[in-house]
Amino acid sequence: MTPIPAPERAFHRIPRGLRVREVLLAALPAVLTVALLLLATQPAYRTLIERGSGWTPYAYQGLVQDVQAYQVARLDPSQDPEERQMRYEVALSSAANPAQFTMLDAVEAHGEARLGRVAALLRQNTPASIAAAAREATSLNAQAGDFANDTRVQYVRALDSMRRALLATAGLTGLLSMLLTGRALLLWRSERERRARREARQREALSLASHELRRPLQSLLLASDLLRQAETPEARQRLLALIEDSAAQIAHRADLTRLDDLYLDVTLRVTRPDLRVLVGRVAGGRVRAHLPVQPVLWPVDVNRVRQIVENLVENALKYTSGPVEVTLSIPNGRPEITVRDHGPGIPAGKRERMFLPHERGPRGLTPGQGLGLSLVRRYARAHGGDVTLEDAPGGGTLARVVLGEPLILEGELGRPA
Repeated sequence: MTPIPAPERAFHRIPRGLRVREVLLAALPAVLTVALLLLATQPAYRTLIERGSGWTPYAYQGLVQDVQAYQVARLDPSQDPEERQMRYEVALSSAANPAQFTMLDAVEAHGEARLGRVAALLRQNTPASIAAAAREATSLNAQAGDFANDTRVQYVRALDSMRRALLATAGLTGLLSMLLTGRALLLWRSERERRARREARQREALSLASHELRRPLQSLLLASDLLRQAETPEARQRLLALIEDSAAQIAHRADLTRLDDLYLDVTLRVTRPDLRVLVGRVAGGRVRAHLPVQPVLWPVDVNRVRQIVENLVENALKYTSGPVEVTLSIPNGRPEITVRDHGPGIPAGKRERMFLPHERGPRGLTPGQGLGLSLVRRYARAHGGDVTLEDAPGGGTLARVVLGEPLILEGELGRPA
């Protein structure tokens, strides 16, 4: 089966109504041009039909010449009788044949002279009737001249109107073509911007995924290395559990089918775990955890809250060589997690900027990408809360995360994680 080229596949994906609309818009200049040309040429066409195409008054001039030639022959005694009779028959034949006089009705409408009267006067064949026929033929020829002049004026007017209409048609179709071209350019630009935004979102999701994979990968490598040196079954079991947890975190954070749900348009899988377990697992080394005695059950996405705590602790460790304190409390009926370091602190005017992607604070002990805090705020707000930075008492920075009621999209409440 022959594959369909990509442009054709894209065309077929466009809704039928939209395709019909775009085709009609593309054909609009041509249709409008034809319609306007028909309207523009209609007056000239009617003038040609009604006034005659290529009409001339030669037949009327010939009638005058024939009648006057016979009149002169009658007055010339030296004229041969046969010649005179021939001129009479020519003049009478010309006057009695109205078919050769084009637009005769229109010419006669321009005055009182009539071709039939010329023929009738010629048939009387008297000196007075011949003179009257000559005058009638001359008047009819003058009427033909007036009609020719009037027709010429009508032609000029019709052609001038047609010229103006053609110019207007050209201008209108040109303007319409410009508008349609501009519309096409705007649509192309909009599509290009939409594609750029989509690609930027994809790059952002991949960057965040890469950022969040570092910790479980490092933990996995460290546990694998320590497993080779473990001497007791308990140590091996603990390291195996750590490897399994790291592998599960890698699989979850690198799910390519859910990158948008994981990092951009955050979709939560809500359960009701004990937050003490999530916060307490970061304790160790320079990190001290302060936890309440009673369980803190709250609807959260376990993996997202874990990433919140990990990112805040990782940031604190970057900017201080001293201890880092993580505290879980419920001061106003809502869980609050604070992470305090003893580093140089962050100026008040720059704190909000720290939540922008790729924005970094003072020079730290280790390099970073500046993505952790932006992801923390995104996850905190998805849980109906927020994160803020403030000065810690005695120096350093205090990151405060307050959790609210998240929108439950997946998972089950009431079951501890």
